[in-house]
Amino acid sequence: MPAPHPPEFRQRAVELARLGDKPVAVLAKELGISESCLRNWMAQADTDENGSATRLTSGEKKELAELRRKTRQLELENEILKRAAAYFARENILPK
Repeated sequence: MPAPHPPEFRQRAVELARLGDKPVAVLAKELGISESCLRNWMAQADTDENGSATRLTSGEKKELAELRRKTRQLELENEILKRAAAYFARENILPK
């Protein structure tokens, strides 16, 4: 997967597209990105600026990714604790 474009590049591309001097397809080709990529950036910029009921803002996406990462970590830790508890419970039941 190619490296993501810097935020400044995205912002400038969206600004140029909003000016409307050139069609989005032509501008995207000149910038070396796909038309759908530029349109997605424009939609995300609109959401970030105006909010939307159907699309997450960039900040919300970051927060969601962080919360998912923390959830996976907590689930892993919980599984380890369950196994440890079962192991020690089994040791206490077996006769010595």
